[in-house]
Amino acid sequence: MFPVKIKYDAEKNLLIINWSDNLEQKIKSADLRFNCPCAICQAEKEEQSESYIPIYSSEQISIQDIKIIGNYALNIIWKDNHDTGIYDFSYLRKFSEK
Repeated sequence: MFPVKIKYDAEKNLLIINWSDNLEQKIKSADLRFNCPCAICQAEKEEQSESYIPIYSSEQISIQDIKIIGNYALNIIWKDNHDTGIYDFSYLRKFSEK
């Protein structure tokens, strides 16, 4: 599966992905940021307890830009300039199962 259309709804803070199998997926940007796969964010989560719930500023959960990486992933650039997370398509697809 691969995305055929990717859109960010800034008003609702939703990433909307239309997949090749006709699924339309809506992912809250806060969920994307909380689950950022980059090494920095993963290390931060490991340092906290399992009950850790981060409090994000509006800049931290607002998407500034989205770049497609090859034919396998998205790089999301957040308004606070955090840009090291590479969200591969299979990882994004799992958000529809939550």
